[in-house]
Amino acid sequence: MLSHDNITWTTWATAQSLPYKHPPEGQEVLVSYLPLSYMAAQIFDMWVTISVAGALYFAQPGALKGSLVDTLREVRPTTFYGVPWIWERLLDNLKTSQLACTAFRRAVDKWAMGLGLETNRRRMLRQVYQPLCFGLARRLAFNRARRVLGLHRCPQLFNMGLGLPQATRNYFLSLDMPVFELYGLSESSGVHSLSSQQDFRLFSCGKSLPGTYTKVQKQESGDIHIWGRNVFMGYLDDEATTQERVDRHGWMHTGDLGFLDPEDFLYVVGSARDLITLRSGEKIHPNPIEERLKKYIPIVHYAVLVGQGAPYLCVLLTLKCQVNTDTGQPRDMLTSEAIALCRQLRSPSTRLSDIIDEEDPAVVEFIRQGIVAANAEATSDSARIVKWALLETDFSVAGGELGMTTKLKRAVVAKMYQAEIESFYKDNNY
Repeated sequence: MLSHDNITWTTWATAQSLPYKHPPEGQEVLVSYLPLSYMAAQIFDMWVTISVAGALYFAQPGALKGSLVDTLREVRPTTFYGVPWIWERLLDNLKTSQLACTAFRRAVDKWAMGLGLETNRRRMLRQVYQPLCFGLARRLAFNRARRVLGLHRCPQLFNMGLGLPQATRNYFLSLDMPVFELYGLSESSGVHSLSSQQDFRLFSCGKSLPGTYTKVQKQESGDIHIWGRNVFMGYLDDEATTQERVDRHGWMHTGDLGFLDPEDFLYVVGSARDLITLRSGEKIHPNPIEERLKKYIPIVHYAVLVGQGAPYLCVLLTLKCQVNTDTGQPRDMLTSEAIALCRQLRSPSTRLSDIIDEEDPAVVEFIRQGIVAANAEATSDSARIVKWALLETDFSVAGGELGMTTKLKRAVVAKMYQAEIESFYKDNNY
């Protein structure tokens, strides 16, 4: 249950925290494409837009299936909120555009992106010095990339929802397009902490809204508790669950894990619900391991660690595939980025079925080496991956593996691929 005060106060605090334009000096232009039952989308799309007298455009019903980029090019928003799946699709659009360019054009982009990534990383450390050639890189590469996506009037880019891959975040940062993270739950009126141009750290969800507070139960990484006027009234007709979630001092126990740095930037590492408890009793957090896998195996789209109650960890992998814009279902055809990587490996594969049916030795060996590299960084022997399987389709909202904000539904994946998971352990009496 959210009160009128929850909504109006959170809207005010959000609008005060970010540099929105206001008439008559200017006007914010936004595109709404997420379901408004998602609280963060409702706050930003509706209430914040109203509060700053902005213009809101509603995307076509098939926005999540592929028509969103066309809408962005037409509307040219000044602020854009994306979820991880959308950022990955925008990245694929950019890489497809780059691959279609001449070798000289790609070399220019590579130089500019290296400069952009280094400059933006220094910016986060308050080193505001900008190289003399940064303006040239902006004209030659950064502005062009923004125009391809329709984001050339958009200084504020946000990610809603956890799970934006590090490689995706770094790619946009290298194009001088920092994607600001935010953190919130429906129970916190959709938003609790924000990043901005003034308060930005890589991997951080920014700082708490003014007048709200965040504390973490352990020094390094523990349960995140929040307090403020954005915290909900409680669950309808469920006092017991409400008391479990909100203590008598008004602190809400989010169920997420993270830490605060010395400057009060919040870092969320995942959810306590995602922890995997091995047969030995050791608890493993899957998110860092899955991120490491995607870093070493860039052809992988989703990595799902499994091993609850089992003697060791295994992983289900999907590869990056194109999406059918009519149905939202993944195609068999690999993305242009994945095909380019196959060519680098001297593999002729262009489809997922080519790799699985033919057991493509080049790709299989590349995945195996990536898992070895990821295991080399494991914090303990129990955190190493023993077996892996390549699934015959990528995940999608339409397929049921992802939620409406494209968050991975681990329980659904475990049920859908129960046979594959059981096969990992059939020789171990699992």
